Amino acid sequence: MNTPRRAVELLVSVAAEVRLDLSGFPAPPAWTSDALCAETDPEAFFPEKGGSTREGVAMCHRCTVAAECLDYAIANNERFGIWGGLTERNRRSIRLASKEPAA
Repeated sequence: MNTPRRAVELLVSVAAEVRLDLSGFPAPPAWTSDALCAETDPEAFFPEKGGSTREGVAMCHRCTVAAECLDYAIANNERFGIWGGLTERNRRSIRLASKEPAA
């Protein structure tokens, strides 16, 4: 199960147990149902500090919705994990480069 969808489903199950109204929360993006990460352990996409990102990045490179995932991560300023095949450091470089004035 992919990480955004897993988080939402966990929140929904906890909310049901404590009877919270989650009707105001947005549903996960439609592309998440096609994400390869939905079929694997999220640990590959959120390694511990200093841990290998190789497994998560490799899976993203085989995923048909990696571009949508990366767009989502950049648009939502996701600071943790591998999204669309890029690590936090990779995405930070993109954000910083996009803020530099054109030459």
